[in-house]
Amino acid sequence: MVSFVVGLGLLVAFIRVEKAGGENAMMPLGLFGSSSFIGLTLLTFLLYGALGGLVVLVPYVLIQAASYSGTAAGAALLPFAVVLALASPLIGGLSGRIGARAPLTVGSLMVAAGFLLLLRIGPDGEYWTSVLPALSLIAFGMAGAVAPLTTAVLASVDARHTGAASGLNSAVARTGGLIATALLGGVLGEGGSRLISGFHVAAVVGAIASVGAAAAATFLVKDTRGR
Repeated sequence: MVSFVVGLGLLVAFIRVEKAGGENAMMPLGLFGSSSFIGLTLLTFLLYGALGGLVVLVPYVLIQAASYSGTAAGAALLPFAVVLALASPLIGGLSGRIGARAPLTVGSLMVAAGFLLLLRIGPDGEYWTSVLPALSLIAFGMAGAVAPLTTAVLASVDARHTGAASGLNSAVARTGGLIATALLGGVLGEGGSRLISGFHVAAVVGAIASVGAAAAATFLVKDTRGR
């Protein structure tokens, strides 16, 4: 609680200093005059928060509850990286033609569906029927969201603010993952059926966060087509 109060106080002080700095501030508050930038920031925080929890919790659950070796649990995530690497360039080109809002929205909803598929993971779940489908769907969804994200962020602010916008978006992504990882402490401390139950709760929370990211894209992000 002391750390939380101190951190909150430092955050308020930081905002006051940045406000006093005006256009010369490290994080100009004028960035948040753009509804698209606000929506993209929320999307980044929620989506990367869900992803951060995923990459920590899934291998842990596979090892502790499904008796995977460390190597097997790590290898279980390989399809995620492969799909993301192959699909991102294709979706990036598509978003350049149709705009970023649709890929961001659909991609986030696909991630949400993938998190719900994680509910099939349990002590007796087969990799090919329970783990792989969920991770593949999340990977395709993240490709749809990540590929146009940076371009959309840069297009949502004035040219003089692109550096600050890009840096802040990256920081928000890392912060979302860190907060999600910190909140997993209660799940990681469990074992047996309680670990599976906690994992399923975390998967539902990840799905809700991803739906929130889709809502941010739908209602706040302006189409970047042709910009």
